Amino acid sequence: MHVVLAGGGTAGHIEPALALADALRRQDPTVGITALGTERGLETRLVPERGYELALIPAVPLPRKPTPELMTVPGRLRGTIKAAEQILERTGADAVVGFGGYVALPGYLAAKRLGVPIVVHEANARPGLANKIGSRYTEYVAVSTPDSKLRHARYVGIPLRRSIATLDRAAMRAEARAAFGLDPNLPTLLVSGGSQGARRLNETVQALAPRLQRSGVQILHAVGPKNELPQVDNMPGMPPYLPVPYLDRMDLAYAAADMMLCRAGAMTVAELSAVGLPAAYVPLPIGNGEQRLNAQPLVKAGGGLLVDDAELSADWVLENVLPVLTDPHRLHTMARAAAEFGRPHADELLVGMVHEAIAARKGR
Repeated sequence: MHVVLAGGGTAGHIEPALALADALRRQDPTVGITALGTERGLETRLVPERGYELALIPAVPLPRKPTPELMTVPGRLRGTIKAAEQILERTGADAVVGFGGYVALPGYLAAKRLGVPIVVHEANARPGLANKIGSRYTEYVAVSTPDSKLRHARYVGIPLRRSIATLDRAAMRAEARAAFGLDPNLPTLLVSGGSQGARRLNETVQALAPRLQRSGVQILHAVGPKNELPQVDNMPGMPPYLPVPYLDRMDLAYAAADMMLCRAGAMTVAELSAVGLPAAYVPLPIGNGEQRLNAQPLVKAGGGLLVDDAELSADWVLENVLPVLTDPHRLHTMARAAAEFGRPHADELLVGMVHEAIAARKGR
Protein backbone atom coordinates (compact mmCIF):
# COMPACT_ATOMS: atom_id res chain seq x y z
CA MET A 1 0.00 0.00 0.00
CA HIS A 2 1.20 3.52 -0.78
CA VAL A 3 -0.40 6.68 0.63
CA VAL A 4 0.28 10.20 -0.63
CA LEU A 5 -0.17 13.00 1.90
CA ALA A 6 -1.03 16.52 0.73
CA GLY A 7 -0.68 19.03 3.51
CA GLY A 8 2.24 21.38 3.06
CA GLY A 9 2.87 25.02 3.91
CA THR A 10 2.35 25.47 7.63
CA ALA A 11 2.88 23.31 10.70
CA GLY A 12 -0.90 23.20 11.13
CA HIS A 13 -1.13 21.22 7.90
CA ILE A 14 2.11 19.26 8.15
CA GLU A 15 2.02 17.99 11.74
CA PRO A 16 -1.33 16.17 11.39
CA ALA A 17 -0.10 14.65 8.13
CA LEU A 18 3.07 13.39 9.80
CA ALA A 19 1.08 12.05 12.75
CA LEU A 20 -1.05 10.07 10.29
CA ALA A 21 2.12 8.83 8.55
CA ASP A 22 3.47 7.62 11.89
CA ALA A 23 0.19 5.85 12.67
CA LEU A 24 0.12 4.16 9.27
CA ARG A 25 3.68 2.93 9.79
CA ARG A 26 2.92 1.65 13.30
CA GLN A 27 0.12 -0.45 11.87
CA ASP A 28 2.09 -1.58 8.80
CA PRO A 29 5.85 -0.88 8.66
CA THR A 30 5.88 -1.71 4.93
CA VAL A 31 3.42 0.99 3.87
CA GLY A 32 4.84 3.49 1.39
CA ILE A 33 4.36 7.18 2.22
CA THR A 34 5.06 10.23 0.09
CA ALA A 35 4.31 13.79 1.13
CA LEU A 36 3.52 16.41 -1.49
CA GLY A 37 5.09 19.79 -0.82
CA THR A 38 6.45 22.98 -2.30
CA GLU A 39 9.91 24.44 -2.00
CA ARG A 40 8.61 27.35 0.08
CA GLY A 41 6.89 25.37 2.85
CA LEU A 42 8.04 24.06 6.22
CA GLU A 43 7.68 20.55 4.83
CA THR A 44 11.10 20.86 3.18
CA ARG A 45 12.56 20.53 6.67
CA LEU A 46 9.90 18.70 8.71
CA VAL A 47 9.12 15.81 6.34
CA PRO A 48 12.73 14.61 5.75
CA GLU A 49 13.49 15.00 9.47
CA ARG A 50 10.76 12.45 10.17
CA GLY A 51 12.13 10.03 7.57
CA TYR A 52 9.45 10.32 4.89
CA GLU A 53 9.76 10.97 1.15
CA LEU A 54 8.98 14.52 0.04
CA ALA A 55 7.94 15.18 -3.57
CA LEU A 56 7.83 18.83 -4.62
CA ILE A 57 5.27 20.43 -6.90
CA PRO A 58 4.89 24.10 -7.95
CA ALA A 59 3.11 26.33 -5.43
CA VAL A 60 -0.17 27.93 -6.46
CA PRO A 61 -1.48 30.22 -3.68
CA LEU A 62 -5.24 30.04 -3.21
CA PRO A 63 -7.46 32.99 -2.23
CA ARG A 64 -9.04 32.52 1.19
CA LYS A 65 -12.41 33.76 -0.08
CA PRO A 66 -14.22 33.81 -3.44
CA THR A 67 -12.69 36.70 -5.39
CA PRO A 68 -12.02 37.50 -9.07
CA GLU A 69 -8.58 35.96 -8.50
CA LEU A 70 -10.31 32.61 -7.97
CA MET A 71 -11.17 32.53 -11.67
CA THR A 72 -7.46 32.40 -12.55
CA VAL A 73 -6.74 29.41 -10.33
CA PRO A 74 -7.62 26.61 -12.83
CA GLY A 75 -5.15 27.93 -15.40
CA ARG A 76 -2.38 28.36 -12.85
CA LEU A 77 -3.10 24.91 -11.44
CA ARG A 78 -2.67 22.94 -14.68
CA GLY A 79 1.06 22.41 -14.38
CA THR A 80 0.80 21.67 -10.65
CA ILE A 81 -1.94 19.10 -11.18
CA LYS A 82 0.15 17.40 -13.88
CA ALA A 83 3.13 17.26 -11.52
CA ALA A 84 0.93 15.74 -8.82
CA GLU A 85 -0.45 13.18 -11.29
CA GLN A 86 3.07 12.09 -12.17
CA ILE A 87 3.87 11.54 -8.49
CA LEU A 88 0.69 9.51 -7.95
CA GLU A 89 1.51 7.35 -10.98
CA ARG A 90 5.16 6.91 -9.99
CA THR A 91 4.30 5.83 -6.45
CA GLY A 92 1.29 3.72 -7.42
CA ALA A 93 -0.74 5.66 -4.89
CA ASP A 94 -3.63 3.79 -3.28
CA ALA A 95 -5.01 6.94 -1.62
CA VAL A 96 -4.45 10.67 -1.33
CA VAL A 97 -5.04 12.21 2.10
CA GLY A 98 -5.27 15.99 2.04
CA PHE A 99 -4.95 18.38 4.97
CA GLY A 100 -5.51 21.70 3.22
CA GLY A 101 -3.07 24.32 2.00
CA TYR A 102 -1.30 24.92 -1.29
CA VAL A 103 -0.66 21.29 -2.19
CA ALA A 104 -3.99 19.79 -1.19
CA LEU A 105 -6.08 21.07 -4.10
CA PRO A 106 -3.74 19.84 -6.87
CA GLY A 107 -3.47 16.57 -4.95
CA TYR A 108 -7.26 16.19 -4.89
CA LEU A 109 -7.68 17.11 -8.57
CA ALA A 110 -4.90 14.75 -9.66
CA ALA A 111 -6.42 11.93 -7.61
CA LYS A 112 -9.86 12.57 -9.09
CA ARG A 113 -8.46 12.40 -12.63
CA LEU A 114 -6.67 9.13 -11.94
CA GLY A 115 -9.44 7.51 -9.89
CA VAL A 116 -7.37 7.39 -6.70
CA PRO A 117 -9.42 7.40 -3.45
CA ILE A 118 -9.44 10.72 -1.61
CA VAL A 119 -9.60 11.36 2.14
CA VAL A 120 -9.95 14.94 3.40
CA HIS A 121 -8.90 16.13 6.84
CA GLU A 122 -9.93 19.60 8.02
CA ALA A 123 -8.30 20.84 11.22
CA ASN A 124 -10.05 24.20 11.51
CA ALA A 125 -13.65 24.87 12.42
CA ARG A 126 -13.90 27.06 9.32
CA PRO A 127 -12.59 25.04 6.34
CA GLY A 128 -10.29 26.44 3.68
CA LEU A 129 -11.01 26.55 -0.02
CA ALA A 130 -8.96 23.44 -0.90
CA ASN A 131 -10.85 21.23 1.52
CA LYS A 132 -14.20 22.67 0.55
CA ILE A 133 -13.49 21.56 -3.01
CA GLY A 134 -11.91 18.26 -1.98
CA SER A 135 -14.95 17.31 0.10
CA ARG A 136 -17.04 17.32 -3.10
CA TYR A 137 -15.01 14.42 -4.48
CA THR A 138 -15.19 11.97 -1.59
CA GLU A 139 -17.38 10.61 1.16
CA TYR A 140 -14.37 10.34 3.48
CA VAL A 141 -14.09 13.69 5.23
CA ALA A 142 -12.58 13.91 8.72
CA VAL A 143 -13.08 17.06 10.79
CA SER A 144 -11.81 18.38 14.11
CA THR A 145 -15.02 19.94 15.44
CA PRO A 146 -18.35 18.21 16.06
CA ASP A 147 -20.40 20.93 14.33
CA SER A 148 -18.51 21.15 11.03
CA LYS A 149 -20.58 22.06 7.98
CA LEU A 150 -18.36 20.22 5.47
CA ARG A 151 -20.14 17.67 3.32
CA HIS A 152 -19.84 14.06 4.63
CA ALA A 153 -18.02 15.32 7.75
CA ARG A 154 -17.08 12.81 10.44
CA TYR A 155 -15.89 14.08 13.80
CA VAL A 156 -12.45 12.50 14.19
CA GLY A 157 -10.23 15.15 15.76
CA ILE A 158 -6.67 16.07 14.76
CA PRO A 159 -3.91 13.44 14.57
CA LEU A 160 -1.28 14.34 17.17
CA ARG A 161 2.30 13.41 17.94
CA ARG A 162 2.41 10.30 20.13
CA SER A 163 4.37 12.15 22.80
CA ILE A 164 1.30 14.39 23.20
CA ALA A 165 -1.50 11.91 22.50
CA THR A 166 -0.20 9.45 25.11
CA LEU A 167 0.91 12.00 27.71
CA ASP A 168 -0.01 11.29 31.34
CA ARG A 169 0.35 14.75 32.86
CA ALA A 170 0.02 13.64 36.45
CA ALA A 171 2.63 10.91 36.09
CA MET A 172 5.08 13.26 34.34
CA ARG A 173 4.54 16.34 36.51
CA ALA A 174 7.45 15.92 38.91
CA GLU A 175 9.92 15.07 36.13
CA ALA A 176 8.68 17.93 33.95
CA ARG A 177 8.92 20.57 36.67
CA ALA A 178 12.38 19.39 37.63
CA ALA A 179 13.47 19.62 33.99
CA PHE A 180 12.51 23.31 33.89
CA GLY A 181 13.75 24.12 37.39
CA LEU A 182 10.23 24.81 38.65
CA ASP A 183 8.89 24.25 42.14
CA PRO A 184 7.26 20.80 42.34
CA ASN A 185 4.22 21.98 44.28
CA LEU A 186 3.24 25.50 43.18
CA PRO A 187 0.41 26.35 40.76
CA THR A 188 2.00 26.73 37.32
CA LEU A 189 0.92 28.88 34.39
CA LEU A 190 2.28 28.02 30.94
CA VAL A 191 2.27 30.86 28.40
CA SER A 192 2.92 30.55 24.67
CA GLY A 193 1.77 32.41 21.60
CA GLY A 194 2.77 29.61 19.26
CA SER A 195 6.10 28.78 17.63
CA GLN A 196 6.88 32.46 16.95
CA GLY A 197 5.37 33.88 20.12
CA ALA A 198 2.69 36.58 20.39
CA ARG A 199 3.51 40.16 21.35
CA ARG A 200 0.14 40.75 23.01
CA LEU A 201 0.53 37.74 25.28
CA ASN A 202 4.18 38.52 25.96
CA GLU A 203 3.56 42.10 27.01
CA THR A 204 0.60 41.16 29.20
CA VAL A 205 2.45 38.42 31.04
CA GLN A 206 5.63 40.40 31.51
CA ALA A 207 3.65 43.22 33.13
CA LEU A 208 1.66 40.76 35.18
CA ALA A 209 4.35 38.35 36.33
CA PRO A 210 5.24 40.00 39.68
CA ARG A 211 1.59 40.07 40.76
CA LEU A 212 1.12 36.39 39.88
CA GLN A 213 4.32 35.51 41.73
CA ARG A 214 3.14 37.36 44.83
CA SER A 215 -0.05 35.28 44.60
CA GLY A 216 1.99 32.06 44.72
CA VAL A 217 1.94 31.22 40.99
CA GLN A 218 5.03 30.27 38.97
CA ILE A 219 5.22 30.95 35.23
CA LEU A 220 6.84 29.14 32.32
CA HIS A 221 6.77 31.53 29.37
CA ALA A 222 7.82 30.76 25.77
CA VAL A 223 8.28 34.24 24.29
CA GLY A 224 9.21 33.13 20.75
CA PRO A 225 12.72 32.72 19.29
CA LYS A 226 12.72 36.13 17.57
CA ASN A 227 11.47 38.07 20.58
CA GLU A 228 13.67 39.59 23.25
CA LEU A 229 13.76 37.78 26.58
CA PRO A 230 12.64 40.01 29.45
CA GLN A 231 15.03 40.80 32.26
CA VAL A 232 13.95 38.78 35.28
CA ASP A 233 15.06 39.17 38.88
CA ASN A 234 13.50 36.29 40.77
CA MET A 235 13.66 37.25 44.43
CA PRO A 236 14.58 34.50 46.93
CA GLY A 237 11.49 32.75 48.21
CA MET A 238 9.30 33.99 45.32
CA PRO A 239 7.77 31.58 42.79
CA PRO A 240 9.93 31.63 39.65
CA TYR A 241 9.10 33.41 36.43
CA LEU A 242 10.96 31.49 33.69
CA PRO A 243 10.94 33.07 30.21
CA VAL A 244 12.51 30.94 27.46
CA PRO A 245 12.86 31.55 23.70
CA TYR A 246 11.25 28.27 22.64
CA LEU A 247 9.97 25.00 24.08
CA ASP A 248 11.36 21.95 22.29
CA ARG A 249 9.46 19.54 24.54
CA MET A 250 5.83 20.60 24.62
CA ASP A 251 4.94 17.33 26.30
CA LEU A 252 7.08 18.32 29.29
CA ALA A 253 5.67 21.85 29.24
CA TYR A 254 2.10 20.54 29.28
CA ALA A 255 2.95 18.13 32.09
CA ALA A 256 4.53 20.89 34.16
CA ALA A 257 1.54 23.22 33.80
CA ASP A 258 -1.78 23.51 35.61
CA MET A 259 -3.20 25.97 33.09
CA MET A 260 -2.14 27.69 29.88
CA LEU A 261 -2.53 31.15 28.36
CA CYS A 262 -2.33 30.81 24.58
CA ARG A 263 -3.68 31.45 21.10
CA ALA A 264 -6.41 29.17 19.73
CA GLY A 265 -4.88 27.50 16.70
CA ALA A 266 -6.49 24.19 15.82
CA MET A 267 -3.42 22.16 16.84
CA THR A 268 -3.14 23.97 20.18
CA VAL A 269 -6.80 23.36 21.02
CA ALA A 270 -6.52 19.70 19.99
CA GLU A 271 -3.35 19.10 22.01
CA LEU A 272 -4.61 20.77 25.17
CA SER A 273 -7.89 18.88 25.10
CA ALA A 274 -6.09 15.60 24.41
CA VAL A 275 -3.86 16.03 27.46
CA GLY A 276 -6.58 17.56 29.63
CA LEU A 277 -4.91 20.92 30.24
CA PRO A 278 -7.27 23.86 30.88
CA ALA A 279 -6.45 27.07 29.05
CA ALA A 280 -7.38 30.70 28.61
CA TYR A 281 -7.63 31.09 24.84
CA VAL A 282 -6.86 34.42 23.15
CA PRO A 283 -7.81 33.98 19.47
CA LEU A 284 -5.60 35.66 16.91
CA PRO A 285 -7.52 38.80 15.88
CA ILE A 286 -6.66 38.54 12.17
CA GLY A 287 -7.75 36.06 9.53
CA ASN A 288 -11.33 34.85 9.12
CA GLY A 289 -12.11 34.25 12.78
CA GLU A 290 -11.33 30.52 12.74
CA GLN A 291 -9.34 30.61 15.99
CA ARG A 292 -12.37 31.72 17.99
CA LEU A 293 -14.43 28.99 16.33
CA ASN A 294 -11.70 26.43 17.14
CA ALA A 295 -11.88 27.19 20.86
CA GLN A 296 -15.61 27.76 21.33
CA PRO A 297 -16.76 24.11 21.57
CA LEU A 298 -14.09 23.29 24.16
CA VAL A 299 -14.87 26.41 26.17
CA LYS A 300 -18.58 25.60 26.02
CA ALA A 301 -17.78 22.13 27.35
CA GLY A 302 -16.08 23.74 30.37
CA GLY A 303 -12.47 23.02 29.43
CA GLY A 304 -11.26 26.58 29.02
CA LEU A 305 -11.82 30.32 29.02
CA LEU A 306 -12.06 32.63 26.03
CA VAL A 307 -11.10 36.30 25.74
CA ASP A 308 -10.77 38.58 22.73
CA ASP A 309 -7.27 39.83 21.99
CA ALA A 310 -8.39 43.43 22.57
CA GLU A 311 -9.82 42.51 25.98
CA LEU A 312 -6.73 40.69 27.26
CA SER A 313 -5.08 42.61 30.09
CA ALA A 314 -3.29 42.03 33.36
CA ASP A 315 -6.53 42.73 35.21
CA TRP A 316 -8.43 40.18 33.10
CA VAL A 317 -5.88 37.49 33.93
CA LEU A 318 -5.98 38.34 37.62
CA GLU A 319 -9.78 38.30 37.66
CA ASN A 320 -10.32 35.18 35.54
CA VAL A 321 -7.20 32.99 35.38
CA LEU A 322 -5.72 33.44 38.85
CA PRO A 323 -8.89 32.23 40.65
CA VAL A 324 -8.74 28.99 38.62
CA LEU A 325 -5.01 28.46 39.17
CA THR A 326 -5.37 28.81 42.94
CA ASP A 327 -8.47 26.59 43.24
CA PRO A 328 -7.56 22.88 42.92
CA HIS A 329 -11.22 21.89 42.58
CA ARG A 330 -11.83 24.27 39.65
CA LEU A 331 -8.60 23.14 38.01
CA HIS A 332 -9.62 19.50 38.32
CA THR A 333 -13.11 20.19 36.95
CA MET A 334 -11.80 22.12 33.95
CA ALA A 335 -9.07 19.56 33.26
CA ARG A 336 -11.61 16.75 33.27
CA ALA A 337 -13.90 18.69 30.90
CA ALA A 338 -10.99 19.34 28.53
CA ALA A 339 -9.96 15.68 28.57
CA GLU A 340 -13.50 14.50 27.88
CA PHE A 341 -13.59 16.77 24.83
CA GLY A 342 -10.16 15.57 23.60
CA ARG A 343 -9.58 13.07 20.79
CA PRO A 344 -6.20 11.46 21.52
CA HIS A 345 -6.88 8.56 19.11
CA ALA A 346 -7.62 10.73 16.08
CA ASP A 347 -4.62 9.31 14.22
CA GLU A 348 -5.96 5.77 14.48
CA LEU A 349 -9.46 6.86 13.47
CA LEU A 350 -8.04 8.55 10.39
CA VAL A 351 -6.03 5.43 9.49
CA GLY A 352 -9.32 3.55 9.59
CA MET A 353 -10.87 6.02 7.16
CA VAL A 354 -7.93 5.62 4.78
CA HIS A 355 -8.36 1.84 4.73
CA GLU A 356 -12.12 2.26 4.33
CA ALA A 357 -11.69 4.54 1.32
CA ILE A 358 -9.23 2.15 -0.33
CA ALA A 359 -11.45 -0.88 0.32
CA ALA A 360 -14.51 0.92 -1.08
CA ARG A 361 -12.70 1.75 -4.32
CA LYS A 362 -11.45 -1.84 -4.72
CA GLY A 363 -14.95 -3.15 -4.08
CA ARG A 364 -16.49 -1.18 -6.96
